[in-house]
Amino acid sequence: MKQMFEVTSLTGPIEAIEGKLLLRIPLDVGGDKLADCSKGISKIQDGFLCIEIRDWLAQKLKISEGSFATVDNAGGKLNIRLEAK
Repeated sequence: MKQMFEVTSLTGPIEAIEGKLLLRIPLDVGGDKLADCSKGISKIQDGFLCIEIRDWLAQKLKISEGSFATVDNAGGKLNIRLEAK
């Protein structure tokens, strides 16, 4: 039997920090709900869930610094998509 859970979806800007593309989501607005499904590509730092957008994914989704991306936990996994400007 599949476990049902609430889907969390958030949109934010992509930032370039120390040469990496990151989506930083405050824990108190939903980042805490995305932490489990983003293990391996994220870390919690200074009250934020910091999701690293690796180069291959940035190229595939055409994500760059200043882009806006939406992340959610639908299906129990982390989903990332670029938002139209």
